Amino acid sequence: METLTPSDIRRILSVVIDPEIGHNIVDLGLIYGIHVQPNGNVYILLTFTSPTCPFADIILNQIRDLLESVEGVGDVEIEITFDPAWNTSMMSEEIQVDTGLF
Repeated sequence: METLTPSDIRRILSVVIDPEIGHNIVDLGLIYGIHVQPNGNVYILLTFTSPTCPFADIILNQIRDLLESVEGVGDVEIEITFDPAWNTSMMSEEIQVDTGLF
C-alpha cells in the first residue's frame, strides 16, 4: 500500500465532529498541520476553539481511534497548540455561511 498523504489524512479526519459546534474539525480549521512519515506514522498539530474546550478528550480519542483503524497508519502523535489562537476566520467559508459569520 502506498503511504497516505496529508490530504488523505485530512479527508479521513473530516468525519470527526466537534460536538459543541456540530461541524467537522477540518472545516472548523482546527487542524494546523499533518505530517505522514514513510513508515505510516502520523503527526497532527491541532488546536481547539478554546483552551477550556469541554470536548477536547472526546475529539482526541475520536482522532486516534479513527486513524489507528486505517490501513497503512502506524503510530499517531497529536500535539495541541494554541499558537496561533483559533478564531472564526479559520473556518471554511461554507461553515462561516452556515453559522451566519460570513
